[in-house]
Amino acid sequence: IAVLVGLVCGIPTEEVISTVKSGFGNILASIGIVILAGTIIGTILEKTGAALTMANTILKIVGKEKSVLTMGITGYITGIPVFCDSGFVILSPISRALASQSNVSLAVMATALSGGLYATHCLVPPTPGPIAMAGTLEADLGLTILVGLIISIPAVASALIYANKVSSKIDIPANPEYTVEELVEKYGKLPGALHSFSPILLPIILIALKSVSDFPSAPFGDGAVKMFFSFIGNPVIALILGVFLAMTLIPQEEKQNSLKWITEGVTNSAGILAITGAGGSFGAILQKLPIADALSASLLGLGVGVFLPFIIAALLKTAMGASTVAMITTSAMIAPMMPALGFTSPLAKVLVIMAIGAGSMTVSHANDSYFWVVSQFSDMDTQDAYKCQTGMTAVMGVTTIIVVFILSLIFVH
Repeated sequence: IAVLVGLVCGIPTEEVISTVKSGFGNILASIGIVILAGTIIGTILEKTGAALTMANTILKIVGKEKSVLTMGITGYITGIPVFCDSGFVILSPISRALASQSNVSLAVMATALSGGLYATHCLVPPTPGPIAMAGTLEADLGLTILVGLIISIPAVASALIYANKVSSKIDIPANPEYTVEELVEKYGKLPGALHSFSPILLPIILIALKSVSDFPSAPFGDGAVKMFFSFIGNPVIALILGVFLAMTLIPQEEKQNSLKWITEGVTNSAGILAITGAGGSFGAILQKLPIADALSASLLGLGVGVFLPFIIAALLKTAMGASTVAMITTSAMIAPMMPALGFTSPLAKVLVIMAIGAGSMTVSHANDSYFWVVSQFSDMDTQDAYKCQTGMTAVMGVTTIIVVFILSLIFVH
């Protein structure tokens, strides 16, 4: 499709080929190792029964009947420091184990987790998109984080309602490799709660520390401490450390299987990597087309307030697939128009960021790597993924822009 669209839109043949290759490579350069390491961690967590311990621990705290809410909250918190793709890969073993424990379709759990991650990914710095927008629009970073955290709540709530009402009609068995009883029998005893969570918590904490060290106020200074956190908090390094920590979960008598399990993790990730790369190729071809220029001129005359940045971001997101690219492109287009639109106060700037974030959620479909990560890690076929992921992201985006619009009526005059 990427090649076909490039040729039909008149991009020279050589450029089509080079763009498809670079698009494939660039997306894998950014999240390839993360997916690989995340899949290995997931495989080990499942095989050692650690995913089960995690599911049991969360259910004890929240209660069995609220397992979908648990997944949404987990995603909401994890999505602040961690890219939604990486977060979904890291947390999918928990979503599988929780679905099995609470007899809920995996489609419901996956939708709840995906929505939780996506809300804070698109609205709350230090994720790259919101941070880049705050820089471009010269908005206060602290205020952006605070407002983003508040506006993410109705977004996640709408995703949870969607998961319970729509995704629940799609029955996907959780298919963890063994039942609880078989696992307990197989391992004699399951690993402890803290040890089980550690391969997931360690990367999240390290990535969060890197985000903090990158704040403009430089809380860790500019020297060796900042460099150290920037290095170990890079998602690639953080997840590789997570893999080593996951290997400590393998019981002594199973040690000879550890290479086999790691190989299985690598094999599991192959299809996901291929599809993600292809999505990157498609996105790269679409970015070559003058979509952004064509949109801004025709939309400026509409006088639609915060809906203008929302519409531009939504059209770019739907056309190009990458939320971060939609955020960065839209904020660059809107920046010179801010005074003309009357968005000059500190809060008005933040609300424009939220409007662009809402647009960049709407919608995740086949040209978005996240769409494929969610569907492949949750055993969804493409049709189910459109119902769960695409439908849910549409509802989230529309809910968010309505909240932003109401706030703009109250606070921006």
